[in-house]
Amino acid sequence: MSENTIDVTDENFEEKVLKASTPVLVDFWAPWCGPCLAIAPTLDNLASEYEGKVAIAKMNVDENKHIPTQHGVRSIPFMVLFKDGEVKDSIAGAVPKAKLSAMLDKALN
Repeated sequence: MSENTIDVTDENFEEKVLKASTPVLVDFWAPWCGPCLAIAPTLDNLASEYEGKVAIAKMNVDENKHIPTQHGVRSIPFMVLFKDGEVKDSIAGAVPKAKLSAMLDKALN
């Protein structure tokens, strides 16, 4: 976990994601997932770049079952962008930074 990302759980998801004042990109991940670990530095970097504009959150799917199931997470890494409490976009896999940046920029416009 980076100092720039926030840790979300089934218990605090509503407060930290759905009620957030900025868009939140939630990374559904697990510590045993190679692609999840590979994309983590990119997400940390985006958290710094978009600080104050977009929050980057991480949810461990092994420790939290309710929210990933509710949002149909079938494979990881799986990133879901929430804005104003609603799903705005999602992307699966360890994708390039430019693709994630484009998704975040779209949410800010």
